[in-house]
Amino acid sequence: MPHLSTTAIVCALRHHGEHGAIARLLTPGDGLLPGYVRGGRSRAMRPVLLPGNVVMAEFRARTEDQLAGLTVELAHSRAPLHAEPLPAAAIDWSCALTAASLPEGTPYPALHQALSGLLDAVEAAAAARGWAAALVRYELLLLAELGFGLDLTRCAALGDVNDLAYVSPRSAAAVSRAAAVGYESRLLPLPPFLLEGGMGDWDQIIDGLRLTGFFLERSVLTDRRVDVLAARERLVERLKRAVA
Repeated sequence: MPHLSTTAIVCALRHHGEHGAIARLLTPGDGLLPGYVRGGRSRAMRPVLLPGNVVMAEFRARTEDQLAGLTVELAHSRAPLHAEPLPAAAIDWSCALTAASLPEGTPYPALHQALSGLLDAVEAAAAARGWAAALVRYELLLLAELGFGLDLTRCAALGDVNDLAYVSPRSAAAVSRAAAVGYESRLLPLPPFLLEGGMGDWDQIIDGLRLTGFFLERSVLTDRRVDVLAARERLVERLKRAVA
């Protein structure tokens, strides 16, 4: 990537040196890319490099192995949402998850489209009910794109496709209500909205977050990224308080 111009979603920012910063952006065609922004910690750049913002990005590097220099121009700001606790938590978590999970330079067009749609939903919805289900689906998609997808098509024990109500934490496959008798406490609830579509009620959404959270922590967010889970814990706690 000696030279690339593209739109991108700001996912993470890390200070580098006295004035600069390394930004990690999710691009439509080239996946997650890092770049050094000269003056990235300046007053002018701070509102541009917020997670969730869309920027016009230009990466320039002399070689493929060199960290690219990066210049950005704001294309769409979601800065006002960072002043609202629930939307801010949703943006922080979804962007932090993306930055911590994806290998750099690997295209994930479906994830870029899904993250863009999720952020649009957070921006458009007056209440979390409008985007919480989309967040669960984004986490499921990320698991699948990274090779840790859940099999929700049929029962892992009996092979039937009806009355699927649980997921096995061991096999990541669905389990029907009949096959789960006597083992319910060892299984994860499978919220119906993940099978039937729609938004689901709050109990279903919390079950969905519990389901995806288990597999994200086990398969994607290893110990060296455990600090990223703090953003998710803040979001889930805020959601629970909001619907209590």
